[in-house]
Amino acid sequence: MKFMVETSARHVHLSPADLETLFGAGYELTWKKDLSQPGQFACEERVTVVGPKKELKGVSVLGPVRKQTQVELSMTDARSIGIAAPIRESGDLAGSGACKIIGPKGEIEISEGVIVAKRHIHATLAEAEQLGVKNGDIVSVKLETEGRSLIFGDVVVRASDSYALAMHIDTDESNAASCPRDAEGEIVK
Repeated sequence: MKFMVETSARHVHLSPADLETLFGAGYELTWKKDLSQPGQFACEERVTVVGPKKELKGVSVLGPVRKQTQVELSMTDARSIGIAAPIRESGDLAGSGACKIIGPKGEIEISEGVIVAKRHIHATLAEAEQLGVKNGDIVSVKLETEGRSLIFGDVVVRASDSYALAMHIDTDESNAASCPRDAEGEIVK
């Protein structure tokens, strides 16, 4: 069973308080487009992520707001701006990297929250069963691409009926496999 493989570029998820600090009191995110996961969307808003060495301007903000601010970078991004960002699942932020985030109305310093997202597959419970996996399983996924096919190991399965079937990799991983926009993968045993 094949599934869509999406490239997740650098982005930021903001807490309600941090959104107001960066964009102003009472500010609400501006929807730009829906993402593949139900209820998730790309926003018109952009921020600057600052590390000890340099900064990344124009980083996308994703909605909706979250309990805690989280910055997801590729390993190349993190290293280039001088942040030691661990590879983690989304939301696993304890002891992760620190940075400054600058918006049009203010800036914040986060002492943790910068990660390199662990590659993962989102699936409903029924889709996970069809794939022969369950939530939390670690699998390998084969991508057949023009001239750069490869097998990704250490892919975590995230199964919940609030998800839609798709694998997410970052830009470093996508470039390594020369992934086209319509890339597909399949679990290999």
